[in-house]
Amino acid sequence: MIIKKFQGKTEQEAVENAKKELGSNVVVMNVKNLKRTGLFGFFKPQLIEVTVALEEEQEIPITSAKKKEATVLVKQSELVQTKETALEEKIEQIQSILEKQFKKQEEISANDEKDRREKKEKAQRDEKLRDEKQEASSQADHYEESDTVRFMKLLYNTMIENEVNEHYANQIIDDLDKVTKPNTTIDYMLSSVYQKIILKFGKPRGISLAQNGPKFVYFIGPTGVGKTTTIAKLASKFCVEEKKKIALVTTDTYRIAAAEQLRTYANILEVPFRVIYSAEEMLLAYQDFSAFDYVLVDTAGHSHHNEAQRENMGIFLHALDKIVEKEVYLVVSATTKYRDLLSIAATYTQMTEFRIIFTKLDETTTLGNLLNLKLHTGAELSYITYGQNVPDDIDEFNPQTAVKELLTGKSEKI
Repeated sequence: MIIKKFQGKTEQEAVENAKKELGSNVVVMNVKNLKRTGLFGFFKPQLIEVTVALEEEQEIPITSAKKKEATVLVKQSELVQTKETALEEKIEQIQSILEKQFKKQEEISANDEKDRREKKEKAQRDEKLRDEKQEASSQADHYEESDTVRFMKLLYNTMIENEVNEHYANQIIDDLDKVTKPNTTIDYMLSSVYQKIILKFGKPRGISLAQNGPKFVYFIGPTGVGKTTTIAKLASKFCVEEKKKIALVTTDTYRIAAAEQLRTYANILEVPFRVIYSAEEMLLAYQDFSAFDYVLVDTAGHSHHNEAQRENMGIFLHALDKIVEKEVYLVVSATTKYRDLLSIAATYTQMTEFRIIFTKLDETTTLGNLLNLKLHTGAELSYITYGQNVPDDIDEFNPQTAVKELLTGKSEKI
């Protein structure tokens, strides 16, 4: 197999350069934007770099040294230290406002004390003192309520800016209001809403081993969301890091390039690959791979509006029901509009139960749709991806980090 990089002003130009040198059978494995260097690099046009692969007619068996290279290619990405969020700074700002307001209250109390020292008749002095104390208490309550309202508005506006649906943002604020009392501190309110949203996201669930036999894992979703690349990342994780026995299968007979891309990854990982054309062939695959840990199944990324293709997918999804343990993952892009996400989810909900994988988090600055789709479907969130690099750029969903971004508006790796 030949793996080589080519450059061009556009992706198409880079691919054409690859085809001129290696032929038309090349498979694109990765696309990357290159930054121009040098003093005048800013004014130069952007370059696109593509990594392509070409299978030779006679492949040399992969040696232990080459397998070691594959292991290096799929090494686990280093953990990045979590950056401090702006959450503490917002709390300090609110606390500073409270200190100023309480200082004003102390000044009022000092004036009351001065009034109490004046020589007046005891009845008049006591009556005035009661009136002043009542007024001071009312002012303190006003200041406290005002800070509470400002804090809730801050949370609401931050969630809306992160594209949390207005309905769900109002629910969160209403839940917070129910536990808020006149003497409730800002710290308590912040901790309460943080925990409530984490509970709404729920605990993420990834792919798990079957109790008996192989686990068939299906990946469904619309076109262009990165299903094949996501499968390659998970396959690398299971095969190289966890030393599991896997096979790759595709039912996508519409796009030859997608099948060839998955075949290329299978060759690199030295795992079986098969194209499935019917429910009977799916049953045969189960029999042939009965000793494996995982069988990862790529499906056709057609439009969710095509009823005939949906029915055909349903046949593959249910071909092994009551025969094998399976899990289904709906792969969607974080850049998709919320209204379109609802339509996609509605279509696939009619076919099967599923968990959710969000891709392309590197192409958006807001995470509201993650919470929106979770609350709308009730489906569990599993993985997120944030780039094209295999096996890097994929992680299990982290609800704690996601909630911090929703409440602060500051983007972090989740």
